[in-house]
Amino acid sequence: DILLSGDVIKADPLYPLMLVLILVGCFTKSAQVPFHFWLPEAMAAPTPVSAYLHSATMVKAGIFLLARLYPAVGGTDLFEGIVASFGLATVAFAAWVAIFKHDLKGLLAYSTVSHLGFITFLIGLNSPLSAVAAVFHILNHATFKAALFMSAGIVDHECGTRDMRRLGGLLRLMPWTATFAMTAAAAMAGIPLFNGFLSKEMFFHEAVEATMFWGAAVPVVATFAGVCSMAYSLRLVHDTFFNGAPRDLPADAHPHDPPFGMLAPVALLAVLCVVVGVIPALTYGPLVEVAARALLGGDTPDYHLAIWHGFNLPLLMSGIAVVVGAALYLALQRVFRLHGYTPQTFSGKATFTCLIDRLFGFAGRLTARFENGSLQRSLALMVTFAILLAATPFWAADTLPAAGSRELMPASPLALAVWLLLLAAATALVLTHHNRFQALVLTGVVGLVTAFTFVGLSAPDLALTQLSVEVVSTVLLLMGLALLPQRTPFESGALRRGRDALLAVFAGGGVAGLTWLMLTRPHDSISWFFLDKSLSEGGGTNVVNVILVDFRGYDTFGEITVLGIAGIGVLALLDGFRTRRPEADPDGRRWAFEEQPLLLRVAARVVLPLALLVSAYIFWRGHNVPGGGFIAGLITAVALVMQYMALGQARAEALLHGAAGRRFSRWIGSGLAIAGLTGIGAFWFGRPFLTSAHGHPALPLLGELPLASAAAFDLGVYITVVGATMLTLSVLGAASKEQHG
Repeated sequence: DILLSGDVIKADPLYPLMLVLILVGCFTKSAQVPFHFWLPEAMAAPTPVSAYLHSATMVKAGIFLLARLYPAVGGTDLFEGIVASFGLATVAFAAWVAIFKHDLKGLLAYSTVSHLGFITFLIGLNSPLSAVAAVFHILNHATFKAALFMSAGIVDHECGTRDMRRLGGLLRLMPWTATFAMTAAAAMAGIPLFNGFLSKEMFFHEAVEATMFWGAAVPVVATFAGVCSMAYSLRLVHDTFFNGAPRDLPADAHPHDPPFGMLAPVALLAVLCVVVGVIPALTYGPLVEVAARALLGGDTPDYHLAIWHGFNLPLLMSGIAVVVGAALYLALQRVFRLHGYTPQTFSGKATFTCLIDRLFGFAGRLTARFENGSLQRSLALMVTFAILLAATPFWAADTLPAAGSRELMPASPLALAVWLLLLAAATALVLTHHNRFQALVLTGVVGLVTAFTFVGLSAPDLALTQLSVEVVSTVLLLMGLALLPQRTPFESGALRRGRDALLAVFAGGGVAGLTWLMLTRPHDSISWFFLDKSLSEGGGTNVVNVILVDFRGYDTFGEITVLGIAGIGVLALLDGFRTRRPEADPDGRRWAFEEQPLLLRVAARVVLPLALLVSAYIFWRGHNVPGGGFIAGLITAVALVMQYMALGQARAEALLHGAAGRRFSRWIGSGLAIAGLTGIGAFWFGRPFLTSAHGHPALPLLGELPLASAAAFDLGVYITVVGATMLTLSVLGAASKEQHG
């Protein structure tokens, strides 16, 4: 679809931006200047891997994407101007740098960068024949460059070094390796009768025919790149296999031709360089045709892969490249003393590293400016930006939206009273929040009002859950507050409190306004879907519970997993932690560890079995009437909390066989395992995870019995809730066991 939409893509106003972003990815992956520096650094792989990656696959990935997307994004003046320019700059720059590299692999790496620029330049030109040349050179480059990389690996293996200043005279010691390496180097240099010569001729032809804005400079730069290619190829051959005898080799180095199995791949590739150079149409011809069609997105032009195309300007450019390249190398070797050349410290890698360091330094300074350890400041910034983000659409609108036309529900006197109670509790909480105990009680009032609201809106399940959560969380928070001072210190000045009040008004008022705008407008609710499908597909009439254990069972599974992680997290943070209480509180009352009141102990013993019976009742009825595993788990947890309060932690845990709360972590694991296995069980029947089965079999005496596999999932929820609650309770209790010292 993308390739067939080229005209639409190129006509889009965002085409220039899209093209630049794609080209940045292609250029960096295929090492185009100035993104080239990573490739010479990526030379740590074993030789066969380096040969494969640097000749055929890894470095060609950007070239592949560029060629594959050509029908969709190529063929425009902008595409030609950018791609061909970067390619031409790369082929010349990297070819020049390669001459001065002393390491065999370093020279080959920069020659790879140069040849990647060669291919990129050809893909960039608005010429169908250049696409054929690009594909042809991809194949040729893979052949001779893989042979050269493996030859370099053989030399390194036999001599213990790849430094050409220490090599030399290996033709006599390693004649077969030298022959195959020189064959591949001749192909890389573009010598006639080798495959590299053919694609280089096509490269020169396209450079002459190019109409890009470089004008006459294009064939000049292309010829310069050919000169450098000849020079570095000649250096590789001369410094490695001629130029005297090896110097300063390791003591254990005894250069000789490797075994046949190590030399065979190089031989095969070297032979291909010659065979393709002599009969290109019969060897690579079909491959070139198929790939060129894919690149162009249609038919290829008339072309001929042949050795001889007559006396023409590209042939003259090839001759100049060979002769001047050889002269350039000899001059550099004898006059410039090439072996004594030391590379400059400036490099693309150093520039990139410097820029990255500057970027991280700026990020560090910015972070230090905005995040100074004050949670108040971080929260204020977060709320401020949230308000600004939410207010942006309203600022852009001509007028503020008005309330919708949906009919409003009448507010009963009881609802108004509850609403006033909520306002009073919230106001008192803001004014007295420094007293931690009082703030906790007022927070409980807010939770109680929320439960009343659920009752008024016909949501008994949510009301039961809210009440149970309030009881359990209040106890746990009280135990946590016992580890802290009774009062929060006054840390904010009047200015900061004014800022916080202003943010609170804007945030709260904004949320209230958005809620009002939404609720006063008609909307299509999805509730009717669940009401209609709850019994027929979920097997239960309690829609809320069916949603939790069936329709959105995966959500619930994630929530109990988070709950279990929270309990384990408390254990990990506070395990072994002990407080050192003062002898008295701020009012002078001494701490006392007296035995719990008798009435509380007796009441707790009576309440526990009744609470467990109620939990079972709530659990089993949950699929059809208000209840379920989550509520039942909270009721059980409340009953067990009472045992802790009545008997003390040591006695209660002894009766529950809990070892400092660690056994409760097994409860969490068991609950999650039961819930997870229930979901996996659906796979046995070819159904998705957590698909529940249900039925209503008629049994003697009992009559119709509603059954659902979701009950097992709900059991896992029940056990996880109890385990996480009791684990948190146990760990917090253990932290305050030690008396004052």
